[in-house]
Amino acid sequence: MSDFSTARGKMVDGQVRPSDVTDLRIIDAMLALPREVFVPEDRRALAYLDLDLDVSEKGAPKRYLIKPMVVAKMMQAADIKSTDNVLVVGCATGYSAALAAKLADRVTATESDPALAAKAAGILATLGLGHVTVVTAAASKGAPVNAPYDVIILEGATEVVPDLLNRQLGAEGRLVGVFAMSRAQRAVIVTHSHSDFGHRDLFDASVPVLPGLERPAAFIF
Repeated sequence: MSDFSTARGKMVDGQVRPSDVTDLRIIDAMLALPREVFVPEDRRALAYLDLDLDVSEKGAPKRYLIKPMVVAKMMQAADIKSTDNVLVVGCATGYSAALAAKLADRVTATESDPALAAKAAGILATLGLGHVTVVTAAASKGAPVNAPYDVIILEGATEVVPDLLNRQLGAEGRLVGVFAMSRAQRAVIVTHSHSDFGHRDLFDASVPVLPGLERPAAFIF
């Protein structure tokens, strides 16, 4: 366990801080959360590397914990407050949901794979994060039952405009995710104000696309 603790510190000092993440709440949360418990046992040695980490079971559709640096930068851009109601879309085994729970009042996390959703709920409960609700749902659908949300975080890229998710934002709400509508992926913040939505590019990023947020297949004559 001490090896994981050392790796956790190196992740923060080598990946997160140099990426202009200065919010000490995020840094403290990443230092406190054991990322390795969100990773299958045979891949735990990879838990703190700068990569999108496959956490799917053998034979199941690929699901990832996205790079720690990307998660940290997105959460900093979202400016999560201690009173916020947050939705994490495509939580996989729940690491981003756990980070959000260290910052926010309430967190809902969706996951389309029922087995991964159950695993995420179990890990979060073991860590004492009882204010996180895990819902089995398609990424595109969100979780209207607990809306409106102050913040929505996408744990993966979207190749389509996430209209249903945007509509679950409350007044002054923020959605942050990696948008992959063009060849160059960019992290983007969507803000909701006066029944309108504004978009602003944040930084270059490349992460796997979330199942359910893929570009529709082109019809070929």
